[in-house]
Amino acid sequence: MAVIASVSGLNVAQPQLALEFDASQTEVLWFINIYTISLAALLLPLGAIGDRWGRRPVLLAGLAVFGAASALAGLAPTSEVMLAARLLSGIGAAMIMPVTLAVITSTFPDEERSKAIGVWTAVAGGGGILGMYLSAVLVDVADWRWLFALPVALVVVAAVAALRSVPNSREPSEHPLDVVGALASVVAVLGLVFFLHEGPDQGWGAPVTLASLAVGLLGAAGFARWELRRTAPLLDVRLFRERGLASGSAALLGVFGVQAGIFVVLFPFFQAVLGWSGLHATLALMPMAVLMMAASGLAPHLAARIGSRATMAAGILLGGLGLALMALLVSVDGGYASVLPGMLAMGLGMGLSMTPSTEAITTALPRERQGVASALNDVTRELGTALGVALLGAVLATGYGRAIDPHLGDLPAGTAARAREGIANALAAAGSEDRSLVRAAQDAFVDGWQQAMWAGVAVMAVLLGYVLLRGPGTGPRGTESTRNQSGKDVENPAPAPSSG
Repeated sequence: MAVIASVSGLNVAQPQLALEFDASQTEVLWFINIYTISLAALLLPLGAIGDRWGRRPVLLAGLAVFGAASALAGLAPTSEVMLAARLLSGIGAAMIMPVTLAVITSTFPDEERSKAIGVWTAVAGGGGILGMYLSAVLVDVADWRWLFALPVALVVVAAVAALRSVPNSREPSEHPLDVVGALASVVAVLGLVFFLHEGPDQGWGAPVTLASLAVGLLGAAGFARWELRRTAPLLDVRLFRERGLASGSAALLGVFGVQAGIFVVLFPFFQAVLGWSGLHATLALMPMAVLMMAASGLAPHLAARIGSRATMAAGILLGGLGLALMALLVSVDGGYASVLPGMLAMGLGMGLSMTPSTEAITTALPRERQGVASALNDVTRELGTALGVALLGAVLATGYGRAIDPHLGDLPAGTAARAREGIANALAAAGSEDRSLVRAAQDAFVDGWQQAMWAGVAVMAVLLGYVLLRGPGTGPRGTESTRNQSGKDVENPAPAPSSG
């Protein structure tokens, strides 16, 4: 929860950060993005290190780095210190995240593992929204610096619990760590995530954007080629031929992409169209978050009855239904009631799909690679998030621009240009006098919203078809496990037969 909350929490304090450090909007965005980029880039190698060196020591070291960096960010006197602190926070988070899931998948007995993954998924899915809400409360009632008290407090609780309850486990290997593969994975993820982060801001055809895409694609191709030649690869890319790993990764990529894209649409609707504060807007997301967390806990029980593939498909179908409801019902005059049914369907659908998708990924890799499996799960989420923000954000901006243009013909050139930039700029240009421009901007935003929702429906429809055709098996657990099934967690586990 500390890691996920730190991804989203800083969004609510952007104006305060800009004033505190006399920073541009680009600098403020880097306070946010440098954390997510460093987290995503280091997940795979640090997950592998956790498998080899011991999961509890790496978890505790990650908590120490993350907690110290969060405290430094809260006390930062300059923007340079803030950037360095956020970079260190990302490194600590990349040590923590793979280990948390790997500890669960390597210690829980088979009959309890699905429930444990459900709890982990509920916190991972709802933690971002909860963290955003608590951050908004702290910004409103105190000061932006208190944002970082939340992750520090959570780190202290986690460290005490880890020392008391988390057994150590490691998987010694006869082969050295795949350093070349680790570096190639860092280059690939760094390039692709940077491309998705910077594309909307710099422009998709900008030299820096295209260069980062080229770096990411070359890194991914080099990584795949190198791993195919290794006896003991960091990640055996041949495993993506397995239905569980491929469909689980695709489902998480799509679901988290749509979820992140929804937030890009919801916050401007609540704040610019409905006129709510940041705290009020974040509170409005709570019904979706609560339902998502509850559905994540329900998913293992449903999968035990109807199978993982059917559970994943049901979740994706509900998520698509939620998007369609928001596209059909949303209106300026309808307010919150026009989007709530779609939000609830989305929360239920995402919760049902995330748990079996996560389990499909972790059960596809052997016990000694559970840190890598967890890291792959997290990388997929991060890439999906960046992709969803870029895709749905671009559709929203394009739809808004087309809808607002017919209303700008009689306005001064400067006012019209500012109104085209987005609804917040349009409202600022209109002020309190030009009510016609305010209403035109709100209606144009709803038009863009509808197009973004239908784009999300198309993504979910493709994903649903893929999962139905290539999803994990349809048995009670619905996955193919190659892990040690004894449920024991020991320093040097004896080899155990894998189950089909």
